[in-house]
Amino acid sequence: MKKYPRIVQCDERGQLVIPKDVRTDLNVDEGTGFWVYTIADEGILLKKVEAKPLSEHKAILDEIEEKADKLKLKKSSVQKAVKRYEKTKEGGLELV
Repeated sequence: MKKYPRIVQCDERGQLVIPKDVRTDLNVDEGTGFWVYTIADEGILLKKVEAKPLSEHKAILDEIEEKADKLKLKKSSVQKAVKRYEKTKEGGLELV
């Protein structure tokens, strides 16, 4: 692993490119999620979100399905999202 600082630039939409060797070292693939923290007025800290098995979210998903009408969601949309989640690599986050 290389541990030297590098400069990456932010584009007009606020996006950054994480260098390929860093992505490889940290096993970051398309759809990997990150927690974003601000560090005082100095910078940003990204922490990779580790995907949890869907079974750990079952209670939340059940509640969403129960309250689907109030949330203006279709139960079928929630079920489709669950299926999409299960199909992603290791249940990771998916860009939609």
